Amino acid sequence: MGSGETGKGGWAAAAAVLAGAGVRSVFGLPGDDLDALAAVRGEGLGFTLCRDQRNAVFMATGYAIQSGALGVAVVGKGPAVTNTVTGLLEARCSAAPVLVLSGGTSAEHAGSGAFQELDQVSVLRPLVKWAARVEHPSRLVPLLRQAILAAQDGVPGPVYLELPDHLAKEEIPVSHDGVATELPTAVTLSDSSPAVAALRAATRPTILVGGGMRHRNAGRRVERLAEAFGAAVACTASGRGAVDEALPLFCGLSGLYTPEPVGPLWTETDCVLVLGSRLEETATFGWPDRIGKDVPVVQVNLSAGELSTEFGGPAVIADAGTVVDALLAHAPAKPAAWAGRVAEVHRELRTAHQDTLARLRTEGELCIAELLEALDEVLPADRILVQENGLQDMWSYRFPLWTCSGGAGSVVPSEQTSLGFGAAAAVGVRQAAPDRPVVAFVGDGAFGLFAADLPTAVREGGLLYVVLRNGGYGWLQAQLDQRDGGVPGAAFVDEALVSATAPELPGLHQRSVTGRDNLRAELTEAWKLCAAGRTVVLDVPVRLEDSMFGGEKAGGDFPLLPGPA
Repeated sequence: MGSGETGKGGWAAAAAVLAGAGVRSVFGLPGDDLDALAAVRGEGLGFTLCRDQRNAVFMATGYAIQSGALGVAVVGKGPAVTNTVTGLLEARCSAAPVLVLSGGTSAEHAGSGAFQELDQVSVLRPLVKWAARVEHPSRLVPLLRQAILAAQDGVPGPVYLELPDHLAKEEIPVSHDGVATELPTAVTLSDSSPAVAALRAATRPTILVGGGMRHRNAGRRVERLAEAFGAAVACTASGRGAVDEALPLFCGLSGLYTPEPVGPLWTETDCVLVLGSRLEETATFGWPDRIGKDVPVVQVNLSAGELSTEFGGPAVIADAGTVVDALLAHAPAKPAAWAGRVAEVHRELRTAHQDTLARLRTEGELCIAELLEALDEVLPADRILVQENGLQDMWSYRFPLWTCSGGAGSVVPSEQTSLGFGAAAAVGVRQAAPDRPVVAFVGDGAFGLFAADLPTAVREGGLLYVVLRNGGYGWLQAQLDQRDGGVPGAAFVDEALVSATAPELPGLHQRSVTGRDNLRAELTEAWKLCAAGRTVVLDVPVRLEDSMFGGEKAGGDFPLLPGPA
């Protein structure tokens, strides 16, 4: 629909604006009038029909995280809107540009106790960057364009727009092409900049890469900065894939997931440059008290509201990618000498990992570390791992058990760790990267929450679900087992469910790993099916003690701590 034309009905106009904004994929469960479905399909856009509104927002979030583009979810009204709350919470904490469009009670019936009537804007406003209801036909297009801009402006995040029923039969004008925006491509930092001074004065610098750098590392700018300054490089969980983890200066994740040999580096560092991270609790867990006091923390983020005031040091409010370019202009004549020590730790991590795998292969039962090794060997190098954050899938957060190098990607839940996010988000990631292998690495509890949309994943095709089956909610069971005396009559896992499988569905392929003897053969066959466009569930029975947190047999070196559900 071009400039100056009109679309009969609110959803037709909305679909035209979405198409004009470059949207190609929509996820959701439309209202029962199906106007939204007809309008989206009428514009030639893809509409992934879901069975659960929460999953629809998860999918849109996965799409947005992977692509950097707007993810769109469409739902009905009332309970359909409240079902999006968890997904919006996840999108907000993931800084994912997501637009939720919903139906709503018409103006003439507002306040009458109409069917599924709800003050939806008030319900969702605390969870989104921007929220509005379209009261008059002339306001639909401007408000929708404003919503699209708000979702992607500054620090991205979710937005919400309600299209009430009274717009259905109106002639909505679509009169212009909207507002074009651009982000400055360069910033300049002077020699007197506090950020420059702190970094140049450091002899043991560390760069922490957050999720805000996912689409900001063009031309290996972060790797070049690290090499120029001789800095150690770490990342947050959401920052994985932003830098090539084959870099000899890369030392794994920060905070809760820090490999043990890297701990001394955090003790010795004398400056931390933080790129695109809010410095959430898990990213800074275990940091020495001197960081942010004696050791300056230089924070770079798009918004002052995204900075952590828990740590002292200079801050730069700008796009982190452009700031890296500006810092490169101030690189020293030669890198800090401690780059050699950092590279030695990197080599130590890889050697220790190989030693651990060799030990595990001599033991009687398959361990998750071996499963991750097999995934790395069998899948193409550009695979994307979509993760959950439960008891045992967290092994995939530990470098170098899982490594993002050679073009590999990673999509993880936010600090909210919404259960079932990864299983659903994988569908959106697949839409965003249709030519790349997409693997969801999930526990059976999370997979069960997602199960309503397993048929959606089957329709999408080309997805591999590696399901770690411990019989339920392993994290809670592990917490229960740590309590003195336990809680009589309570259990969060059922051993009988370890051998469970997904529901039988037409087009769904299921395979089972019974041990290391058939691990690679089953995984290879599963991948062949996925490469042919099928969706496959690979069931892997696992033991509760095979846990990074509290699990000694498989190399776990952390006690159990309060964490994800």
